[in-house]
Amino acid sequence: MSCVLMLFVLGLLLGLAASVPLAERNGFGNFHYVQRQAVFGGAALVAMVLTSMMSPTLVRRLAIVGFALAFVALALLPIFGTDFGKGAVRWYSLGFASLQPSEFLKPGFVVVAAWMIASSQQINGPPGTLISFGLCMSVVLMLVMQPDFGQASLTLFGWGVMYFVAGAPMLLLVGMAAVVVMGGVLAYSSSEHFARRIDGFLNPDIDPTTQLGYATNAIREGGLFGVGVGEGQVKWSLPDAHTDFIVAVAAEEYGLVLVTVLIGLYATVVVRSLFRLMRERDTFVRLAGTGLVCMFGVQAMINMGVAVRLLPAKGMTLPFVSYGGSSLIATGIAMGMLLAFTRSRPQGEIADYLRGRGRG
Repeated sequence: MSCVLMLFVLGLLLGLAASVPLAERNGFGNFHYVQRQAVFGGAALVAMVLTSMMSPTLVRRLAIVGFALAFVALALLPIFGTDFGKGAVRWYSLGFASLQPSEFLKPGFVVVAAWMIASSQQINGPPGTLISFGLCMSVVLMLVMQPDFGQASLTLFGWGVMYFVAGAPMLLLVGMAAVVVMGGVLAYSSSEHFARRIDGFLNPDIDPTTQLGYATNAIREGGLFGVGVGEGQVKWSLPDAHTDFIVAVAAEEYGLVLVTVLIGLYATVVVRSLFRLMRERDTFVRLAGTGLVCMFGVQAMINMGVAVRLLPAKGMTLPFVSYGGSSLIATGIAMGMLLAFTRSRPQGEIADYLRGRGRG
């Protein structure tokens, strides 16, 4: 929780620098987006604390309802959704704000899929793994149609991690990886949006007038300690400086030092959670917690990887740091679920269970 609170505070700090130019261009007050982020972030922290107090059973029930609602909302996006001029229909316009269903779908899907995979391991259990895979492919297909290849890849990754932890055969996982590669080749040949981003990533020459060009130059200028608070220039050129490329603002104004702190905070959340889940006896809790924390960590890695040109461009926020109401609140719910799963409960640890079996 300390790491999450520090990430949120750093998000507000970077928002003060990154969002002012956008607010001026849109005719708002200088701190319009920072104030909105504070409100959404406060709601996210409240949601996290309330969810963390629930039992795993109650979390599972909440996830089932949330997943069902988000799934329907995702399916209706082609009819009622909007793209806000970005070329991908991912949002509902509510007038005072926008709603992105895929952000709320992810934590619900992970918990529902973990429940199904865990149920399939019981004696005479249902074919939960197969059903969860069917749900996963349905979600991935709808996300690809938007198109949103980043969220689709993240959803498939989350399911694959849980399936791996549940004991999937390595040969099957290799086969799935081959299918994903083939899907990428097919997407490259059939989607101009996808092909343009891959071509831009593979091109050794970076156009300095693109978002990647601005971000790369800002990171280079920042160096070790940055150019100084408020002295960065990239925020005046990048339209997504407060969302997808906020790490470029951090690197330019505060240097490698702050970026290292950000990486350390995300790594701490992931590693501490995984060590705790390794001692968990309940299969459902172990799978759901692993899926939630791995998706959290990989989303952060993808966002920062895009900014430093290690990965193709994707519209993905930096958890708790980037501006975005849907992302903040959904990530708060996901972290609340993770806290509910990893807190100590009177059940004994898996090592005690295995020692007991050995004595028997």
